[in-house]
Amino acid sequence: MSDDVEPGSVRVRLDLSYDGKDFSGWAKQAGGRRTVQGEIEDALRTVTRSSRTYELTVAGRTDAGVHARGQVAHVDLPAEVWAEHREKLLKRLSGRLSRDVRIWRAAEAPQGFNARFSAIWRRYAYRVTDHPGGVDPLLRGHVLWHDWPLDVDAMNEASARLTGEHDFAAYCKKREGATTIRTLQRLSWERDASGIVTATVRADAFCHNMVRSLVGALLFVGDGHRPPEWPAKVLAAGVRDSAVHVVRPHGLTLEEVGYPADELLAARNREARNKRSLPASAGGIGDCC
Repeated sequence: MSDDVEPGSVRVRLDLSYDGKDFSGWAKQAGGRRTVQGEIEDALRTVTRSSRTYELTVAGRTDAGVHARGQVAHVDLPAEVWAEHREKLLKRLSGRLSRDVRIWRAAEAPQGFNARFSAIWRRYAYRVTDHPGGVDPLLRGHVLWHDWPLDVDAMNEASARLTGEHDFAAYCKKREGATTIRTLQRLSWERDASGIVTATVRADAFCHNMVRSLVGALLFVGDGHRPPEWPAKVLAAGVRDSAVHVVRPHGLTLEEVGYPADELLAARNREARNKRSLPASAGGIGDCC
């Protein structure tokens, strides 16, 4: 599939972050719900004084309540619009956007770049605390409270059994026509000096609810309700298990999106559009979590 930019247009890469608390996810929705995409597209139309909406393409479509520190999107703008506004675009957008979404960089993208299909990995963090007193009030919008003590070593033992290329159907909300095969590159847990336990989850792409389902299963291991072998057995079964809970979204943050060298962007873009099957290792698309 071709992803050539239309003649007379410029593809612009946007690097951005947002607090997901008051958003109904990234993607625009019917019914007037507030979304990150809708907010940015409205602001972009206003600051460029355009009569049309320029649609954004994003690396990972986050769910309602999920945050992002290192989200990436692209937008194709008429060359004359980009030339007129490029120098002051960030400042004008900062004055128009609400304070829970910020764009940090807007730059002409290299040839072949697609924020979604050119990405080779997405890295998320999920933060949880098992402190008996609960969550620090200043962090309550970004950290889940788990009311059982967590064994991080047991969680890491269980996590190691899940990495690699697998069909994650047991941990994904199935979507018609979409594959659930993903390559989980990293899944690890670490407790910091303040007692917050952070899961680092990196994969070529994620299917819907995948990260929050994995975290839910591993918390059951950490608190002793399930043995370390259990999450891998659920994975092998290939079907949703009612014992796997999808944890709340506010503990999840998209931290970073990785891309190949500029000369490899177009090839990755094409590869990622291929539907995957085991044991092949073609690319995947980035839905959340």
